[in-house]
Amino acid sequence: MKAVVIRKFGDPGGLEVVDLPVPVPAAGQVRIATEAIGVGGVDAVIRRGTLAAYGFREGHLLGSEVAGVVTAVGEGVDASWAGRRVWAFTGLSGGYAEQAVAPVEEILALPDGLSGADAVTLGGSGVVAHFALDRARLAPGETVLVRGAAGSIGITAVQLAAGRGAGAVAVTTSSAERGVRLRDLGATQVLGRSGDSGDSGDSGREAPPGFDVVIDVVGGPQLPLFLDRLNANGRYVAVGVVGGPPPADFGVRLMDAFRRSLSFATFSSDTVPGSDRQAVRSSQFSEAARGELRTVVHEVLPLERAALAHRAMDAGEVFGRVVLTP
Repeated sequence: MKAVVIRKFGDPGGLEVVDLPVPVPAAGQVRIATEAIGVGGVDAVIRRGTLAAYGFREGHLLGSEVAGVVTAVGEGVDASWAGRRVWAFTGLSGGYAEQAVAPVEEILALPDGLSGADAVTLGGSGVVAHFALDRARLAPGETVLVRGAAGSIGITAVQLAAGRGAGAVAVTTSSAERGVRLRDLGATQVLGRSGDSGDSGDSGREAPPGFDVVIDVVGGPQLPLFLDRLNANGRYVAVGVVGGPPPADFGVRLMDAFRRSLSFATFSSDTVPGSDRQAVRSSQFSEAARGELRTVVHEVLPLERAALAHRAMDAGEVFGRVVLTP
């Protein structure tokens, strides 16, 4: 079967299309003929070699979520899964392929009316956005900033925050055009990447003085600037580091603001019980199928053009999610 692996860590040119044996599902697993493969920010982080210290090696088969039809089941798996369309989390590998395997507890039947591309755009990111807002204890009337809102996590977080009655939903993004699209999804204030208001369609308007909640997909060297934007008792939840790690001493900002009682947390959906993740995912899939929750697919590309998808991500050109198809 056709698959995409990391031949060499670094830029997208290090990705290579190879032929691999069709995987055989082990006990408790299913095999899926992929129809849609999500290209996520974590894929780019792994490709760059940033996580090599955590055991990722060159030759790694990228991809963590797919949608398609179950073609085989392993020992102990209900045979009725065969032939069903599902979304699946494959872990942090195995998705960029014509056939993928996943644990049966990490698959979910797709509702009628939901495409595979929409499923892999929402499946992982929607859960992160939902539980990050829970972790932040966002209450009706509070103000929230979604930093890095143009990706699939941010796009979903904007919609969910608006749906929870946030008093204002601010976003950071890189262009006026993206700002218009985010407003259409529920944003009420559009800021530039550094948190100012001069480069994303709100020229002449001052940015809000502070926020009760910040949901941050970006991280990177500017993270401390956004800590400074928290109101007293504000909560900051980092859900990604697509911009790289923050400065090692960023906690000094929290200590300097000791009397404002600020909170900083990281969040990974790995810490949420699987049954809770699946319940939220199932609900969101149904909402998306009914048009109540919107997904944004930036582009659909053939699997062998995975490097092009990664170049678009690295260049900051992606609004929503790029999806690969075999």
